[in-house]
Amino acid sequence: MNPLHFSALWLANQLHVEQPARWSSWARRLFVLPRRTQAWLPLTAAQVPDPLRWLARQLQLAPGASPQQWLLALFLRPDPSGRQDGMRLENLLAAVLRPMLQALAWMWGGVWLLLRPLLLLLSWPIRMAMRGAERVAARIDSDAFGRQADTLLHPLFAIPGMRWAVLGAGAAVTAVVMTTPLSWAGQLLFLTVIWLLSLVLRKLPGRFPSLALSTLSLMAMGRYAWWRMNNTLQFDSALEAALGYGLLAAEAYTWLIVILGFIQTAWPLQRKPAPLSGPPSSWPTVDVFIPTYNEPLSVVRPTVLAAMALDWPEDKLKVYILDDGRRDEFRDFANQLGVGYICRTDNRHAKAGNLNHALAQTDGELVAIFDCDHIPTRSFLKTAGGWFQRDPLCAMLQTPHHFFSPDPFERNLGTFRRIPNEGALFYGLIQDGNDFWNATFFCGSCAVLRRGPLMEVGGIAVETVTEDAHTALKLHAKGYNTAYINETQAAGLATESLSAHIGQRIRWARGMAQIFRLDNPFLKAGLSLWQRICYANAMLHFFFGLPRLVFLTAPMAYLFFELHIINTNALLLMLYVLPYILQTNIANAHVQGKFRHTFWAEVYETVLAWYIALPTTVALLSPRHGKFNVTAKGGLVTHTYFDWAISRPYMVLVLLNIAAFFAGVWRLAYANSDEPLTVLLNMVWTAYSIFMLGTALGVATESKQVRRMHRVASDLPATLYLPTGHVLSASCTDFSMSGLGLQAPSGLALEAGSSLDVGLWFEERECVFPARVIACHASGAVGLEFGTLSKPQQIQLVQCTFARPAAWREWSDEHDTDKPMQGLYELGALGLHGYRKFWHSLNAELRNARQSLFTSLKSMP
Repeated sequence: MNPLHFSALWLANQLHVEQPARWSSWARRLFVLPRRTQAWLPLTAAQVPDPLRWLARQLQLAPGASPQQWLLALFLRPDPSGRQDGMRLENLLAAVLRPMLQALAWMWGGVWLLLRPLLLLLSWPIRMAMRGAERVAARIDSDAFGRQADTLLHPLFAIPGMRWAVLGAGAAVTAVVMTTPLSWAGQLLFLTVIWLLSLVLRKLPGRFPSLALSTLSLMAMGRYAWWRMNNTLQFDSALEAALGYGLLAAEAYTWLIVILGFIQTAWPLQRKPAPLSGPPSSWPTVDVFIPTYNEPLSVVRPTVLAAMALDWPEDKLKVYILDDGRRDEFRDFANQLGVGYICRTDNRHAKAGNLNHALAQTDGELVAIFDCDHIPTRSFLKTAGGWFQRDPLCAMLQTPHHFFSPDPFERNLGTFRRIPNEGALFYGLIQDGNDFWNATFFCGSCAVLRRGPLMEVGGIAVETVTEDAHTALKLHAKGYNTAYINETQAAGLATESLSAHIGQRIRWARGMAQIFRLDNPFLKAGLSLWQRICYANAMLHFFFGLPRLVFLTAPMAYLFFELHIINTNALLLMLYVLPYILQTNIANAHVQGKFRHTFWAEVYETVLAWYIALPTTVALLSPRHGKFNVTAKGGLVTHTYFDWAISRPYMVLVLLNIAAFFAGVWRLAYANSDEPLTVLLNMVWTAYSIFMLGTALGVATESKQVRRMHRVASDLPATLYLPTGHVLSASCTDFSMSGLGLQAPSGLALEAGSSLDVGLWFEERECVFPARVIACHASGAVGLEFGTLSKPQQIQLVQCTFARPAAWREWSDEHDTDKPMQGLYELGALGLHGYRKFWHSLNAELRNARQSLFTSLKSMP
């Protein structure tokens, strides 16, 4: 007897399944408690013959009670003093739900205990294969292979037309692999071979393994797409056809994005800064623009101070505050510091109009633009300026957007500095890939533009609400070059709330859809093929709203209504879709893992899908509809709360998916026992959606954020100058513009409120600042608040903290390593935690409703 047969017989014996058994018998035993365990439950069917009478007894209601008495009894319970102020419904629900949940936990725990040995047995060949692949990969010197390949291929590719010939031959071979029909055994062999090859390649560093993994992924995807379009579109009704083709369209969208994404990131350029040439007197003049509209001065102040301290000849640097809010406080602040102040009488074209108004009043050869919360490092202009000297056609150079405060995903899910944030993939990999194709996007901040080309295209684009990307498109169409240096040279504030974050993404999505409609990169003259692909992928990416909603609801067609929107055998579907999903995830983990962990793209899309689906659709139909909205920065979240308004779509989707899952349980046990794999496949798909939606609910639970000045974790040398004349060495553990956290020798006793001086270092010079003690602990942890600082001290403080050239260089080193299976487990845990937070918030709302109901009932006659 083989091990699989033996395990099946053992499991059947444990579940009391008679042999031979139908799938329905197995399902009933797996999902329905055996009769002998029903006695363990507090409530059995025999004990509850009439739910209403049982409920009346629990509520201590007499027969014929009035509706008002039912309401009072449901929501209120008398306390010993006779007043009705408790909530009976909570206890009642707990009394009913707790045994049910305990029974479910017991059932699933028992099933897992029974299935675990079988799963371990079945997974043994897979684990052995993975270990063998790792041993093979350890013996391969990928660097030496890469050097040999370069030596052999470089002279070959130097032959005119050879690159295109090789690309064409490779495409032809790939097309043959994609379209060759195979039996189920052949497809299983294909899956196994490319999976084993990927296990070896994923352990090898370098670009060639990445290209090979991407190619294998495209082959697997191509085979699935070809099979899907030729073998699964036979429908029995018009409704099935409509839903089936809708799902196919959503899948086709993902195939297109995968292909364009692999091309876009095929060869990240990883450009380095170019050294400046000539004496400083020959360097170009620079105007620094800091646009602001409604942000508080506390947010703008550090950016202006850091801009004043940029390492550039003083006579060639001018800093301007562009105040679209027309505030006297900002005018006075600019006059106090001696920087330029520009405002206008209207807010026409929002940020783009503000920048264009300033361009007309200034004359610097280069223009550096910073959002008002983005604090540049001292080395910013020296890092960026060299490429404008080296390349006369360089019209724009972009550096990354970096955020020293957590965005709503990071704060509400507790992943700050552990998991790369939403923008890390774009600034860490995609922009480097764009740079290879001379298609770097202007991102509105942390960038330098050459005035001449900018004015040639009419200044900052005003036709769409994503004026930055549209401006870059115009510059590329005119034949100018752009550059990207992947070194963080400025840092700013992330959005404080999920609603603000979604509002910002809605603007980006609408703007990209507007460009796609008004200035389509596929039709615009002057662009290369590769530039068109890079721009098209960036724009099409924001159309994920409708496809993601389709994926979140597609299994319901079968689980609710038994509609076959993919008309094929479930086992065959798995043999084709598994290589596609598996290979795409392996390739993405290898190429993108440092910048976006596996499965996290689906978290972001799940949260945003509902909100960007309509704006992108409207922008396609009416591209001039909508207006620019400013992203609020510097706000506070004074208390933890659940955002009921923003989470309504998630709650609806959660309820639908949970209902669909239990419909699947019923089908597996009773209605569709002849299609067990089809039911199980749809249930697994639904369960995955439930966990993703739980994570979305977790993001919607806003965590408290009460610091107006964000503290940045650090490890900087510091010195304490005590009033007694003693000098102590310390370490700065965090800093902001308002204070410091220090780690001093343990046992240090400082009185709260006492004054002292603290020294920080800028390059080789110590800067001393007055401060006041806020807290001092026996462990040596000291909290300081700065006193009144002079203008030079304010600039020095920024130089010692936010504007240090290496301030953000090692920021991402603390990120966890991307491990797909571990990441999937963590996302599942985050999903469950999201439901737990939602339940607590719901209880709080019920308590508030109870109080309102109590007041209303008491006032009734």
